Amino acid sequence: MQFLKKIFDFYIFSNIHVALAGFCITQITVINYGIQSSFAPLFVALSIIISYNFIRFYELKTRRLKWLKDWFLMNIIGLLILNVFAAILLIVITFFTSFNLKALFVLIPFLIMTFFYVIPIFNVKNIEFSFRNFPSIKIFSIAFAWAGISLFFPLYEANIKFTFDIYLEFFQRFFLLIAITLPFDIRDVKSDDKSLKTLPQVFGIKTAKIIGTILLFLALFINRFKQVLNLSSIFVIICIVTGMFLWFASEKKSKYYAGFWVESIPILWLILQLLFLYNFK
Repeated sequence: MQFLKKIFDFYIFSNIHVALAGFCITQITVINYGIQSSFAPLFVALSIIISYNFIRFYELKTRRLKWLKDWFLMNIIGLLILNVFAAILLIVITFFTSFNLKALFVLIPFLIMTFFYVIPIFNVKNIEFSFRNFPSIKIFSIAFAWAGISLFFPLYEANIKFTFDIYLEFFQRFFLLIAITLPFDIRDVKSDDKSLKTLPQVFGIKTAKIIGTILLFLALFINRFKQVLNLSSIFVIICIVTGMFLWFASEKKSKYYAGFWVESIPILWLILQLLFLYNFK
């Protein structure tokens, strides 16, 4: 059992699980818009492994996430192998497949946001200023990046023209992803630096949950304005599941509650979508 726990911990804390979630939410775009084949979901997953581990390494270097430092140092070799492997696969996809290189331009603003999420933009009197230091911007920057990368990137890579429906779907995902991210802020409400001023820190946990619930209703309401309702019943289920995880979230929950179960929502979304499509073939 101890061996299996070590494998599971590596799967979670090396960001393989969040990479799988990124793959799934990007693959949903590929399915919804009838893209026949795309390397975008795999590209996104590999990029998440590299970028998230970069963020984690920097946070540990600057003495953040102390609880993870011992695990990180014990698994440094495995993490290096994983990231080198991910980098090699990214190079292969980018330069040795039919991947549309122009799609990389879509990623530039999101890469800049990721980089400056932890790396200081500037210093004033030895105080670092990065995106995460601006009050409450943390959750919005994460949701904005995930929504944009998972939607715009695969569509641009497949040369699909952007329509009003696509921009509406962006806001749907943006609202949904904020609600998905809130349990992480609730979990870290006491350990996060007070300067972050996350929604649970500013408004309290209960009010933050109400805000998340309102955003889920807004995401559902947007469907009324879309010309094509792509599997809207499944989206309703995902919003309900997200709402349940949000309302059961607390700072006392295990680190696996958000790190595994909440992070699994995009995976559940893709599974339901594939089952729906399989049953109606």
